[in-house]
Amino acid sequence: MATIDQIATTLQANEAGSAPAVAVENVYKAFGAQRVLSGVSLVVRRGDTLAILGRSGTGKSVLLRMIIGLQTPDSGSVCIHGREIADLSLDQLSEVRMKMGFLFQNAALYDSLTVEQNVAFPLQHHRKRMSDAELRDRVLQLLAEVGMEGHPDRMPSDLSGGMQKRVGLARALALEPDILLLDEPTAGLDPISSAEIGDLVLKLQNEHQMASIVVTHDLHSAKTIASRLILLNEGKIVIEGSFEDLQYSDDAFVMEFLKHA
Repeated sequence: MATIDQIATTLQANEAGSAPAVAVENVYKAFGAQRVLSGVSLVVRRGDTLAILGRSGTGKSVLLRMIIGLQTPDSGSVCIHGREIADLSLDQLSEVRMKMGFLFQNAALYDSLTVEQNVAFPLQHHRKRMSDAELRDRVLQLLAEVGMEGHPDRMPSDLSGGMQKRVGLARALALEPDILLLDEPTAGLDPISSAEIGDLVLKLQNEHQMASIVVTHDLHSAKTIASRLILLNEGKIVIEGSFEDLQYSDDAFVMEFLKHA
């Protein structure tokens, strides 16, 4: 017969398993007199991809940084798998971050490291028991996933913008995250490269079934990648839904945004 402690442990595990991957509730954030977020709430579950749209300065990237714990809200809560990250110690927050992959807007590759070394970097720091052979096999597998298997020895400066994004994606996937955060994944790319990155993100999402959040100005990319879209304006969510919901909205800001996107 199970003990009370064992039952309690099982209940806690079940509760954690049923919690959404990301839950943001009524978050407010200001920098001095500038209000950036005003009561933002969202939920993202495993297998779900949410695109956050909006003009520059509407708090999209601030929201991402809050989710990864780089910034804290003035009020409201940010929970990862049911855990309020504001309550976590630095060690606990580091543990949570290990299950989150982040693709920075400019890919943020280390200029002095090769493609292979860039992708290996998180593995060397967090998978210290891997042998050199296991490490290389894992890196080559990741590079193959993003279509960069033929370029392990190249330097970031030798790569196009689209290729750098692919390497950044491979590195973001290195620790097998269950949450993927993408900050402007198609920014600075030509239309063909942008479409290729969008298709790649969709493929990876289908294969890994992560909870994904994409901040983007690229409406076409958001339509391709995301199952749901949120449009922010002046720190508030104007609309949340499918691309069709945005198309048929009679809200003045939504119509203006779609017209110029």
